[in-house]
Amino acid sequence: MAVKKIWMIIHACGHEAERDLGARPADRRASFADWLAKQDCTDCWRAAQDSDETGKAEWLGAKRAAEQAESEAWSQQYRMPPLEGTDRGIAWGIRCRHQVLAAAYTALVLDAGLPEPQWEQIENQARTITRAGWWIDQRTSEPGDLPELLDAAVDTDRPTENPFV
Repeated sequence: MAVKKIWMIIHACGHEAERDLGARPADRRASFADWLAKQDCTDCWRAAQDSDETGKAEWLGAKRAAEQAESEAWSQQYRMPPLEGTDRGIAWGIRCRHQVLAAAYTALVLDAGLPEPQWEQIENQARTITRAGWWIDQRTSEPGDLPELLDAAVDTDRPTENPFV
């Protein structure tokens, strides 16, 4: 007698479904059927995923709005100049600039003991970078690297990679 291939599954959500488990090895069908019984049916699972995605999108939108408001308030408080770029790029750049400078302040001043006057020089140098894309590009840099990155960004005497520019 052959091991059955078609199994009646009563899912955790209460729905019943007939499942063809013939593609699985015969000795693994029973355990897979038990596992399926502990899961929601496909329709209930998809409905839960759709509602989760909607909730995640709303949560992320609210988080981004709060970060944006905080970053814009910070920019005003520390007299940071407006950034240049696309509307989306500017918004993202403002958040990145805030995060990069805040992380650098923590790493350099609070943790490493950099004197405030030296930090103010770094901050003044940061004010000269108004391209949103530059701040976006630096978002994953190490906080302690900021002085070197700023020096490289404002060094106009260095040769460009493209000699035709």
